[in-house]
Amino acid sequence: MDFELGEEEQAIRDLTAQVLDDMSSHERLKALAAEGDHVDRKAWAALAATGVVGASIPEAHGGLGLGFLATAVALEEVGRRASPVPLLTTAVMGAMPIAAFGTDAQKAAWLPGIADGSVLACAALAEDGTDPVEPTTAARSDNGGFVLDGTKVLVAGGLDADVSLVPARLDDGAVGVFIVPTGAEGLERIPVGVTTGRPEARFELSGVRVDAGALLGAGAADGTEIVRFIERHANVGLCMTMSGAARAAIELAADYTKQRHQFDRPIATFQAVSQRAGDSYIDAEAIWLSAYQAAWRLSAGLPADREIAIAKYWASEGGFRVVHAAVHVHGGVGVDRDYPLHRHFLAARHMELTLGHAEEQLADLGRLIAAP
Repeated sequence: MDFELGEEEQAIRDLTAQVLDDMSSHERLKALAAEGDHVDRKAWAALAATGVVGASIPEAHGGLGLGFLATAVALEEVGRRASPVPLLTTAVMGAMPIAAFGTDAQKAAWLPGIADGSVLACAALAEDGTDPVEPTTAARSDNGGFVLDGTKVLVAGGLDADVSLVPARLDDGAVGVFIVPTGAEGLERIPVGVTTGRPEARFELSGVRVDAGALLGAGAADGTEIVRFIERHANVGLCMTMSGAARAAIELAADYTKQRHQFDRPIATFQAVSQRAGDSYIDAEAIWLSAYQAAWRLSAGLPADREIAIAKYWASEGGFRVVHAAVHVHGGVGVDRDYPLHRHFLAARHMELTLGHAEEQLADLGRLIAAP
């Protein structure tokens, strides 16, 4: 069996690495943070120009039509550099559901702009105290369109997005997913501080009017299925991003422990340090392998719920261990915000909290295994 990436996926990975190596250096990321910029627009434009942003968007709408795996390998490179580009929120959570479930008019309206980098997207799924497939946000029919009222929390990329996918409860009790411009009257976006330092958004929807064409799939698609589609792909995208962050943390730790000397020896030669490094390597390999397996199965259209649960477990548990070990072997340098490791630590902690703790993943996996 051949486990190598195809030529197209390798090209996307290499292009992403090249662009971000040039544009997401430590000094540039420091400057962006100091200026309060939460999206690197220059790097985003470069990724769009090289085709990375539109990798999974159909060719008919300005993309490359390569499928989810191509975007997944790009996300690993984003995680490796802690780059503030909205590839997960825009390409995975925004473009892919529109491409998979949208009408021809919806695809033509939104996908070309996403592919060329001029439109940023997100998905506002979460609400307090309920599952995303059971929204309390209401979509009331009104004069041939809909009026949306409700609250969405922790919307990743929501402050910068031009358009958002918003699940809501229809009059008949079914779930619909709406394509809502974030500049719509009645939609307020409130910044919410999170671990990474890049704020997410709270959406307050009060009388937001959209026309009938805003319902994704024009009623032909099951809204619950769309939400689960977004969740599956977003979770695997996070696992791929975690894989990149874990590898970056290990590389920083390896370089530092080879250069840092105590008792006239590199600390990398000390048994305790080398054991931590070995354990971290095993964890990083498990994160990488399980994330790729889940990404490949999704891209191939195969059932992947078990594989996603496994990938989420390793990303949560293994990612936590890797970044903590990296900080530990760095000593005081590991918590210096002028040193790049802090970005990977904070990003990994945020992804762990977003995915859910390891115990949750094991419980989900147990239910999947026990199911008939």
